Amino acid sequence: MTVTTPATATTPAAPAAGPRPSAPAVDPAGDRTGARTPEAADVISGARERIDALDDRIIGLVQERMAVSAVIQEARISSGGRRVNLSREMEVLGHYREALGKPGTALAMTLLELCRGRI
Repeated sequence: MTVTTPATATTPAAPAAGPRPSAPAVDPAGDRTGARTPEAADVISGARERIDALDDRIIGLVQERMAVSAVIQEARISSGGRRVNLSREMEVLGHYREALGKPGTALAMTLLELCRGRI
């Protein structure tokens, strides 16, 4: 059985003649920075380089903190103590919370987890 439908569909209208609106000029670095001007792209690129350098320093400091924490844990364990000192951890959490607010507590928890190892 063949079904036919009436030809009621219309052909789309051709676009109106005339100049097309041009897209805003985007800096080639805009794909990486999201900037709309070369000046803004330069500022963002420079700031990102600084952030990358800071991140490298932060990672190095965290690794150093981990090493120092391992020394403390070893001394505590070899003297017959527990590896983790919960009152000290509470001090660290409070210090980060006071300095950075609620997100500081989460950051401190992550640092403590990295530095204490598996419990």
